[in-house]
Amino acid sequence: MADKTKTIFLFSGQGSQYKGMGKDFYDTIPECKKVLELGSDILGFDLAAKIFDGDEKELSRTIISQPAILAMSLMALEAAKSKGIEASAVAGHSLGEYAAMAASGMLSYENAFRAIKYRSEAMDKAAQANPGGMAAVLGLKADVIEQACKEIEDGGEYVTPVNYNSPVQTVIAGTAAGIEKAKEALSAKGAKRIVPLAVSAAFHSKLMAGASEEFAEKAKDIPFNAPSIRFYCNVYGNELTDFSDMPAYLAKHICSPVRFTSELDVISKDGYDTYIELGPGKVLTGLVKKTLDGVTAVNVENPDTLEKAAAL
Repeated sequence: MADKTKTIFLFSGQGSQYKGMGKDFYDTIPECKKVLELGSDILGFDLAAKIFDGDEKELSRTIISQPAILAMSLMALEAAKSKGIEASAVAGHSLGEYAAMAASGMLSYENAFRAIKYRSEAMDKAAQANPGGMAAVLGLKADVIEQACKEIEDGGEYVTPVNYNSPVQTVIAGTAAGIEKAKEALSAKGAKRIVPLAVSAAFHSKLMAGASEEFAEKAKDIPFNAPSIRFYCNVYGNELTDFSDMPAYLAKHICSPVRFTSELDVISKDGYDTYIELGPGKVLTGLVKKTLDGVTAVNVENPDTLEKAAAL
């Protein structure tokens, strides 16, 4: 078993959902079934039906995908617990921070689902009011991308870096016209690839300001506890130590960049060498391997990957 004091749990973000995720855990681990039942009660729709029987297009809608990914992440957490896998720190990518808060004891599972309900509804509304897009830029350093986006913004279109995923992968977000101009400018500057993301909004940008305000108002009634283990955060790219106003922090999180590269750098310097991603897919596992040397990174999303993580 991996050394708990050097192990961190990571939680997946938006876009990682897929039909049928977590079905093995749901069928074989009672606590996992309870997670989906609890989520369904709070959300007002059948999460299991949406994840296991719904179509991919509906599952990709932010109002469905956000609670579905949270549910899958909490099922993976329960599966890890069933094998005695423990960690002394948590971090999440974008909406993964909600699962990280639940794993750290900051939020009960019930309140994590309530918070993600408020977030997904507010973001769905903002996406319709301010449509936009996102694209992953591969093979360019962040400062080059920042400068290009600033020049485009100075010219009257909006586009900005929003996910600092690895030293050579940054996601940009903005208006459709802003994204198109950025694709031209960044290709000319030597980007290896620019991959449009399957979203209809500019998440983590100022186009989400309406969602941020709505969430801040609704989330005032959600109780937060101090975490029982270390919590690393996207907004500041380091360990969060001030938990006095978490609704305000999460409201800011909606329209602030995800500084995941900085976060990983700090986590590594703090001595963590085992990274276990809990949730759908292995995007974060890949980012850890690309960003950090000499560490172990695995994901848990089904019985096979669970056994590999338990064997560390």
